[in-house]
Amino acid sequence: MSQLPVDLPSHLCAGLELQVVPNAQPATPEQRAAILADPAFGQKFTDHMVVVHWSEDAGWHDARLQAYQPFSLDPAAAVLHYAQEIFEGLKAYQRPDGSIVSFRPDANAERFNTSARRLAMPELPPEAFVAACDALVKVDRDWVPNGSEMSLYLRPFMFASEPFLGVRPSKEYVFCVIASPAAGYFGGGVSGVSVYASEDYVRAVPGGTGEAKCGGNYAASLLAQAQAADEGCDQVVWLDGVERKYVEEMGGMNLFFVYGADPDNVEIVTPDLSGSLLPGITRRSLLQAAADLGITATERKLSLEQWRADVASGSMTETFACGTAAVITPVYTCKARTGDFVIGTEPGAVTMRLRDHLLGVQHGSTEDRHGWIHTIG
Repeated sequence: MSQLPVDLPSHLCAGLELQVVPNAQPATPEQRAAILADPAFGQKFTDHMVVVHWSEDAGWHDARLQAYQPFSLDPAAAVLHYAQEIFEGLKAYQRPDGSIVSFRPDANAERFNTSARRLAMPELPPEAFVAACDALVKVDRDWVPNGSEMSLYLRPFMFASEPFLGVRPSKEYVFCVIASPAAGYFGGGVSGVSVYASEDYVRAVPGGTGEAKCGGNYAASLLAQAQAADEGCDQVVWLDGVERKYVEEMGGMNLFFVYGADPDNVEIVTPDLSGSLLPGITRRSLLQAAADLGITATERKLSLEQWRADVASGSMTETFACGTAAVITPVYTCKARTGDFVIGTEPGAVTMRLRDHLLGVQHGSTEDRHGWIHTIG
């Protein structure tokens, strides 16, 4: 393999050393080039991963940067029975000057610990979270694509590894970071998507795990997602779990609604954080970006009925979804048992303005006014 970076960290944080064990059989340059030519999303993975263990007695220990490989799990491992598992998603980007950066990894570290608290799991020092991501990117930097809107998608996650049967928090956990070169989540760049409003199922309720990024939330969504696919739609839209009327989020993404046709006098609206929505980092960034661009941004409830009526009246002109994986994606059509409606047939001006601004910050063509960009090397 190519020579290891000389600036790999020897510690992830105070008291937690990082042992580096290079992959003895990494992908060849030809194999890697073939993957990077058409990476899709989440299909192929880099040569290495970072693994750190936690136990009730030793705390965080045994941090290793090692070859990407399967885990060996006891059949009684708690994650397999009680679903103690959380994850994050963030991206590394190659700049025109060849440098590699990531976008707001501190915010991902913060949300990771919020999820950990909700799932009764140990918190990871934020500096260790960021350092683990940085170390993996540095050792596998040749895997970072440099194509338009391409990136290296990072997936930090943690799961309960103690073997036992009994309902209580595990006393052992594994934290890991893997990476995958990525193109567009939906493919086709800014092609719009169709959505199906689920009136049979709910994603989460206040007081549940909706604010946590845990695998169980996504497992519970798959039946409704299949229902959306049966209706010819790309994604499901969730309604609130109490009144079953207010729009919450779309699949694994947050939603925004654009009011007004005058580009100098528009408002974007996103559902407020009710306790059952995932607090998206892209969502938070767009609220700030809107302010930077002079666009009024509001967080408030919006019912499915109001969404349909405002599109019909022309007061709502655009709808888009946002998230780390998909960035910003226009929503063109919504289907529901109570009536289908079409929002648009091409990306709206406000959607594209916000999308271009965010991508510009991430890739270096737009000024980073808020210190969102983290330089890896």
